[in-house]
Amino acid sequence: MIDKICPSVEAAVAGIRDGATVMIGGFGGAGQPGELIAALIEQGARELVIVNNNAGNGDFGLAALLKAGRVRKIICSFPRQTDSHVFDALYRAGQIELELVPQGNLAERIRAAGAGIGGFFTPTGYGTPLAEGKETREINGRMYVLEHPIHADVALIKAERGDRWGNLTYRKTARNFGPIMASAAKLSIASVHEIVALGQIDPETVVTPGLFVQRVVCVPRVAA
Repeated sequence: MIDKICPSVEAAVAGIRDGATVMIGGFGGAGQPGELIAALIEQGARELVIVNNNAGNGDFGLAALLKAGRVRKIICSFPRQTDSHVFDALYRAGQIELELVPQGNLAERIRAAGAGIGGFFTPTGYGTPLAEGKETREINGRMYVLEHPIHADVALIKAERGDRWGNLTYRKTARNFGPIMASAAKLSIASVHEIVALGQIDPETVVTPGLFVQRVVCVPRVAA
């Protein structure tokens, strides 16, 4: 019987190794799997390469992972904002490496990994430092830059509902990078607010099929 449900967030993140490339869903705080990140901090994996839209907010979630000194490099599109003081201090001190990727390119590089695409040409970034060292090509009179997919060892994502096969649905914009990250990682771990019986999720509404998810853990919603 297929049952991907883990008894705890600690069990869900077990086995993540030092040096792993870890995709973390979320657009700022929306859809960020905070409980899984906290469990990863306790788990102790180090020298991680993190793929996320931004570089953490305040002192919680992804910022807490950075503050704990567990991240060697971050690949993101929006590293600095008013409350990204943890990343800012680490970067200025030369304690973290940054690969800056325009947001559309970031999403497509992740999607390409899940789709088995070896690379794609995009006009975004052409003529800027972001294109330095990359192959360029003129297509129909416009210049493009070759970008490569981003693969991950692990994806930590947050969904709304899931079943024991790993089928997932999301809540509104909390969906963001979750579906493509799940498809681009060798091991995809999803926290959900509700686990339902097989068949309770209409197949037509499944966003991430269980094929792309290996572990599911229930995290009750915190009352406002």
